[in-house]
Amino acid sequence: MDTESGTWLHDKISKDFIQMYRLDEVLYDGRTDYQSVKIVRTSSFGLCLVLDGKIQSSEADEFIYHETLVHPAMLLHPEPKRVFIAGGGEGATLRDVLRHKSVEKAVMVDIDAQVTALSRQYLPNESAGAFEDPRAQVYHEDARAFLEASDERYDVIIIDLPDPIEEGPAYRLFTREFYRTVHDRLTPEGCVSVQAGSASPTELLNLTAVHKTLETAFPVVAAFSTYMPCFGGEWGFCVASRGADPRALAPADVDAKLQERGLSGLRHYDGVTHVGMFALPVYLREAIKAQTRLIADDDPLYLYGT
Repeated sequence: MDTESGTWLHDKISKDFIQMYRLDEVLYDGRTDYQSVKIVRTSSFGLCLVLDGKIQSSEADEFIYHETLVHPAMLLHPEPKRVFIAGGGEGATLRDVLRHKSVEKAVMVDIDAQVTALSRQYLPNESAGAFEDPRAQVYHEDARAFLEASDERYDVIIIDLPDPIEEGPAYRLFTREFYRTVHDRLTPEGCVSVQAGSASPTELLNLTAVHKTLETAFPVVAAFSTYMPCFGGEWGFCVASRGADPRALAPADVDAKLQERGLSGLRHYDGVTHVGMFALPVYLREAIKAQTRLIADDDPLYLYGT
């Protein structure tokens, strides 16, 4: 492989594994009060948002990530009206939440106002007008402190945060203390969806520890995964609730709910995809079952940074 010509973005997956992307253009390279930010154009994936050296989304396949994160949880609730999003600075999670016609209020809280501003400037197709929707309320502060200070209840809470690296701002939103706050801020039929990291056989600590930690707050926790090309492998998520289980939904149930909600034009998620994402391979089921690691405020989980 010729890596001598051109400029390359190095995405450090672990201390032993780095992915490389050929760069066509660097549109922005700087640092906010919380993290490093790059907005680049790559040869394979087009425009990409890179935080602390890790690609967060690309224009070529962001729809896979965001449809996976948002819609299984939204369909699990019978009529989601109030939704809370922790993170999601580029606005694509907000965009997909607002596709649901039942939603009356979507509160997005991302600590880094500069990431949102840069995304609106350089990546407007990701939010697709969501920030201008009258149902959207956007705040730039700590999402955990926001929830702890409020008594408002939500039908769905979506945790769309970067991986918990020591240099980054997100690690306190992966702990059992935070998940208990999330539980207390949900309505009785409410559920939470969490971006939970790699589902590759070699990089399972984050996903399995998040699953184990969610079990301290919720009686039902269901892991699921999908292949994310720009992340270089299978990616994991978890949905948790007080009783509703997304694994009970058949393809026809999902498709009927999508039609009822007025969702059309999805490029990844439907009933067949839903069932496939929750049909975990043996290695992943065994790793989840074997995991004993709990993430706590006084014992946070750190993955590899830049």
